[in-house]
Amino acid sequence: MDKKAKAVRPFGMRDKLGYLFGDFGNDFTFILSTMILSKFYTDVMGIEAAVIGTIMMLARFVDAFTDVAMGRICDRGKVTPNGKFKPWLLRMCVPVAIASFLMYQSGLAGLPTGTKIAYLAITYILWGSFCYTGINIPYGSMASAVSSEASDRQSLSTFRTMGGMLAGMVIGVLLPIIAYSKETLADGTVKETLVGSRVTLAAGIFSILAIVCYLACYKLVTERVVVENASKEKGPSVGQMLKSAFTNRALLSIIVASIVMLLAQLTMQNMAAYIFPDYYNNATAQSASTMLMMVGMIVAAVVAKPLTKKFGKAEVSVVSNLFAAVVMILIWVIRPQNVWVYCGLQTLCWLGLGIFSMVVWALITDVIDYSELKNGIREDGSIYALYSFARKLGQALAAGISGWLLTAIGYDSTVAAAGQTQSTDVLNGIFNISTLIPALGFGLLALVLAVWYPLHKKQVEANIAALKEKNKNR
Repeated sequence: MDKKAKAVRPFGMRDKLGYLFGDFGNDFTFILSTMILSKFYTDVMGIEAAVIGTIMMLARFVDAFTDVAMGRICDRGKVTPNGKFKPWLLRMCVPVAIASFLMYQSGLAGLPTGTKIAYLAITYILWGSFCYTGINIPYGSMASAVSSEASDRQSLSTFRTMGGMLAGMVIGVLLPIIAYSKETLADGTVKETLVGSRVTLAAGIFSILAIVCYLACYKLVTERVVVENASKEKGPSVGQMLKSAFTNRALLSIIVASIVMLLAQLTMQNMAAYIFPDYYNNATAQSASTMLMMVGMIVAAVVAKPLTKKFGKAEVSVVSNLFAAVVMILIWVIRPQNVWVYCGLQTLCWLGLGIFSMVVWALITDVIDYSELKNGIREDGSIYALYSFARKLGQALAAGISGWLLTAIGYDSTVAAAGQTQSTDVLNGIFNISTLIPALGFGLLALVLAVWYPLHKKQVEANIAALKEKNKNR
């Protein structure tokens, strides 16, 4: 703990709320992209789902450089009166909001297909690989600078997840209401159709809200732990850092865990834009589903801390993800024809995932502590950058696999753009993708945490004690 820590106010609710607002801002653009970007470009812009998924996948190769570079910039940056990481919130909040808004320009739907594909690639990389990276890496790294206490970091992890939940609720409830309109087909059936101009409007509103949330985070959070500046020493090169990562069991396993977690979670969110309006022909139910998801997440927020305190973060995460996997398999077997039965069962899955979501950010701080003891140097920004890259890779895999599978089952963007109904085989394929891919992801996640990830309860407690002793002797 730095000597200056005594002069600043103690860690408290203000920091927790501020950190909540940070992920609230993040997810106003991140969750929006997972929920509607693919649907927008298939149904409004007329691009094949497989092409969209491929672009999202290729963009992650850019992230391999930008995420790590941003982590190194954070680690070697100067400590300002407002902290080492926090100033980046102020610098990047407007660029990330503008970049997000640019991705949803329905007025360009009449352009040639090649031009629209190029526009998607450029704006998606601008948003995800540069602007979002420029704000998310410092924001995530900041947790270690807010407090050195394990219980405080767990609180930050919980409040961060709550911020993402709130953004998901706002977007999940409002977006279907704003973006869809009901049209009566020739056979008299009512079809809910995505309206491009409404998506553009929604994207603009959410971009403004993202800026407001980032500013609230900047105002409320205080960095009170000064991390030694890596620029004072040469430190490892990027190549050495990557090599070290592949010999760091804790870091490598949590990276793999993150990839499969995002694959499962974001496939559910990506496919929600297809299963509700297409399979169930009820886009409004997507809003209700989001509210029920919140119920599951709130219950998870209540039980996560006492459970992890008693049994350990990794131990509880294994059980919660196994539960989520079983629920998704059950939904696939039952195949409910009533949309509300589907929503109710999915809520149970969100409860299982929610418990893991509440502790995942605290797991990263455990990995940072472990790496400091292992390598003798603390690199919050670099480790968080590698983890962030893994999350983006999971996001890309979810988008890529969803897009490729939608094309494989015969999803026709021209049929969707015309407001017509997809074939029965396509609708059944949508249901299968929405349930089986998440079930596989949750099962793999539980396996990774149970067998590979080394930082279980006793080891984490030993690491924290060792670091306190180390810092005491500085």
